[in-house]
Amino acid sequence: MIMTALPQFEPNQALTLDDLREVWPVLSDDDRAEAFRLLPREEAEDFYLSLTAWEQARLILSLPSRERKLWVRQMPPDDAVDVLQAVPPENREEILALLDPRTRQEVLALMAYAEDAAGGLMSPRFARVRPDQTAEEALKYLREQVRHQLETIYYAYVLDPTQKLLGVVSVRELFAAPGDKPVRDLMETDVLSVPEDLHQEEVARIMFDHDLMAVPVVDEQNRIKGIITFDDVADVVEEETTEDMQKMGGMEALEASYLQTGILEMVKKRAVWLCVLLVGQMLTATAMGRYQAEITRAVVLALFIPLIISSGGNSGSQAATLVIRAMALNELRLKDWWRVMGREMISGLILGGILAVIGLARILLSQVLFQDYGRHAGLLALTVGLSLIAVVTWGTVAGSALPFVLRRFGFDPASASAPFVATLVDVSGIVIYFTVAELILSGSLL
Repeated sequence: MIMTALPQFEPNQALTLDDLREVWPVLSDDDRAEAFRLLPREEAEDFYLSLTAWEQARLILSLPSRERKLWVRQMPPDDAVDVLQAVPPENREEILALLDPRTRQEVLALMAYAEDAAGGLMSPRFARVRPDQTAEEALKYLREQVRHQLETIYYAYVLDPTQKLLGVVSVRELFAAPGDKPVRDLMETDVLSVPEDLHQEEVARIMFDHDLMAVPVVDEQNRIKGIITFDDVADVVEEETTEDMQKMGGMEALEASYLQTGILEMVKKRAVWLCVLLVGQMLTATAMGRYQAEITRAVVLALFIPLIISSGGNSGSQAATLVIRAMALNELRLKDWWRVMGREMISGLILGGILAVIGLARILLSQVLFQDYGRHAGLLALTVGLSLIAVVTWGTVAGSALPFVLRRFGFDPASASAPFVATLVDVSGIVIYFTVAELILSGSLL
């Protein structure tokens, strides 16, 4: 069955890793399992460990029962937790039972933490030494620990008998030191650690800010519970960035990749925000209805409505995107709101002025060449120009303010999506445009 799905694959030819990677996204679960079993053992191990937790979970459930234990036990405890969270709840006990007793205990301890907390991200398998050991004794002790699939061997953490974190020493320093030198004389006591309940996004920021390969996770008594490595953080950054981009696009964040998300689930994630935006656009139609009389008397005003409101929406979306990203990078905090408002007010006036000049030139040039707007072309150009300045400035300020408002009330600033900001500014843009038109064109076109 699988042979027909693989490109340029002969029945008597061994399946290669490149073959499988090429067709993996389009294979069914059963075909994936069948193809995976055709790989040589070493390549199969590498391929399995390169899969996402969601893909590993689906693959394990598709394999024959006698083979599941082999692949479940390939994973360190923190990866096993990710897989367990990806399998349906009714299959979790079955997968847990396949783990060896030590790993099962570690996995259950990790699952007690919130999924997005430091404790849920860490690995409990790390290199540890005692302060009273000599460098030679510490190296011998580390060799014994390596057999237990340590997360990293670059650093060894120095602990007292109660597991309190005293310091850290690099393995390189242990090799370079005289064999009889105590670890306490080699260790660095100024160790940066993170609490077990810290959000994973904050953990990632700390590690990037301090250029750390690994960071220890401690409880309130400074007892080490595990470590978080750079590759774990890289996955977090990718996950959080993807989630923010999806929210900024005007939808709920997907829980799996695009192709792994079912059609109905995809519709559900997108429909809510589309309905909200539709209601917002209805308000735009209501606002236009309020000025129906003005449009009837001066139909020419309607020609510039798309130009006015799209400029305001675009400027608001730009400002919201800049502020949301700056917040994600921890460049902005709530207390910075007044500085941002001042900067965006000035930026909005300048940007609005640039667009106003272009709008004025468009109307006046068209009037000179084609006489499109009659004897009130100058007043119409002034109306469009001033409206652009006002709407763009308002859009910029509103777009930059909304993420601060959302964060102040405990919501994700990324929820201030570009479509949402644009819709908000559309409604107010209509009001601004026709208010300016009434002030300037009253007694002439109106």
